[in-house]
Amino acid sequence: TLFPTVLTLPAGDSATFFCNISMENDSGSEYSLNWYKETNHSQAQKIAEISHNNPQTKTEKYLLTNHTPVFKIEILNLHQNDSGSYYCGLIAFFEPDKVMESSRSQLVVTAAPEKTNATDEPEMEEGNPLDHIKAVVLGILLLAGAVVLLILGYLTFTHRKGDAQKSPSENKPGEEKPPEVFVPTVDYGVLEFQCDLCTQLPPETRPVDQTEYATIIFPEEKPVTPERGKKHQD
Repeated sequence: TLFPTVLTLPAGDSATFFCNISMENDSGSEYSLNWYKETNHSQAQKIAEISHNNPQTKTEKYLLTNHTPVFKIEILNLHQNDSGSYYCGLIAFFEPDKVMESSRSQLVVTAAPEKTNATDEPEMEEGNPLDHIKAVVLGILLLAGAVVLLILGYLTFTHRKGDAQKSPSENKPGEEKPPEVFVPTVDYGVLEFQCDLCTQLPPETRPVDQTEYATIIFPEEKPVTPERGKKHQD
């Protein structure tokens, strides 16, 4: 038997058929398995062969594998001219000679999609999500860095501003309210000592005019200078 019965694949892919053989007594028997192809009901053409003691055979076009009692054929790098009917034939080398053929399976090879669609679009579909994720991660990192910088700048500015406001505030009370120290007010005034009019001395014995000075300390009130005293009297 041969399966699958129908295969439809695009050019460039590989087609795989399985041939299952059954022999009543294969002890000591020698046989080989042939693969055939028919096109448009034309005469069958042998395309490959594998013996019962050979595990695998490979050509440029076909890969044959022996998994007794199942034989597998892979048709590589399909082209549209590979379309047709395929079957396997068992050739047994013992008395009497025996030839058995399997049923036919149909292979249909369609045109290959354009290279741009087959290669570029999947890459774009696979690449776009990855690029999008990278862009999102990069944007998040940049945003987080900007937020950190803003926070650091704000904290630095607030700290400096607090120091600038704190220094004047600490110094201002000292300037406005110095320690109370009572210092007496000292002022100087000119006191004129007039001579006694009753005792007139001759010019020869009259002493030289002289002015003497005195220091007067006023405990609390401001001193009354001659000018201020005259204003007070007026």
